[in-house]
Amino acid sequence: MNRISAENRITVIAPRQAHGVTLLEMLMVMTIVGILLAVGIPSYQYVTNSNRIAAEVNGLVGDLQFARSEAIKEGLPVTVCVSTDGATCVAGLGNTAWNTGWIVYSDLNNNGTPDAGEVLRVTSGFPGADTFTTTATSAVIFNREGFATGLAGGAIFTLHATPTNTASTRCVSVTAMGQLATLHNGDTSSAGTCS
Repeated sequence: MNRISAENRITVIAPRQAHGVTLLEMLMVMTIVGILLAVGIPSYQYVTNSNRIAAEVNGLVGDLQFARSEAIKEGLPVTVCVSTDGATCVAGLGNTAWNTGWIVYSDLNNNGTPDAGEVLRVTSGFPGADTFTTTATSAVIFNREGFATGLAGGAIFTLHATPTNTASTRCVSVTAMGQLATLHNGDTSSAGTCS
């Protein structure tokens, strides 16, 4: 028998393999990433637009619901009106651009204008080019029973998002009874049709 002593053993070391990627592998990964981005970015834009529209509509609905509940709770008129400065209402029925912002105030002295200490909430204007308009009024006043006074046939507030797309049009319906509803394009309520 042939014995090899520990001192005479030869250890064979395998050559190291090169680590990295080939040009073909890199091009394949870049192609897959490009396809995923092409599919994902439009979906992401739809989601962000949808969330923005929902936030804008829900902002007005929330403030209208708050105003109605405060009017019932306090037994005093509570008004939601167009405001560009967060302290006063924009005068005149022709000023119906609600996207510039609005305020909620409790008319404690019943003079029809917000005074110091009467403003309950302030919502600033939309940062983008979305429009939120109504042909009915620049103010919604809820009386102590929760009815929207001055809105005989109700009002429809229409949000047109930018870029313009009828599928993204949303409306808020307010009836004279004080009922609120969110509508999609083409939906109808007793106050009118969302368009």
